[in-house]
Amino acid sequence: MIMMRMAALLSAALLLLLPGALTQTSELVPIDVLVENSLLGTAPVTFSTRVAYRGILLGALKRLMDSNANFKFTYTEDPNYGPYLESVNGVAGNDKDHTYWELLVKTPDGKIIRPDVGIGCYIPSANEQIILKFTKW
Repeated sequence: MIMMRMAALLSAALLLLLPGALTQTSELVPIDVLVENSLLGTAPVTFSTRVAYRGILLGALKRLMDSNANFKFTYTEDPNYGPYLESVNGVAGNDKDHTYWELLVKTPDGKIIRPDVGIGCYIPSANEQIILKFTKW
């Protein structure tokens, strides 16, 4: 009897560990991604995509790149700080010119915030506008 209970508990625990067991791909929420180059003064471009409910921005950016040929990005995996946005649509920041891609978020109520985390940890909410702004430090 005890062995059957232990087997049942183990089976239930394993189900929780299976990919997709806790999240459903049908639970996607809409976000916009605005790409702005403040150094060239070109018009910003907005892309619409979806992110898994409580999913990270990195996943939404990958989903956008896979579905829209006009959006490309690269990132570097830092062992201490995680994914670091390197380039967007062929434009990369560099230390010599003091340029980088700044991550900003415009909330549905119009407030612009600077998250204290990057693309690998930021969890977008429905209808947020993610602003990827090329700028100088």
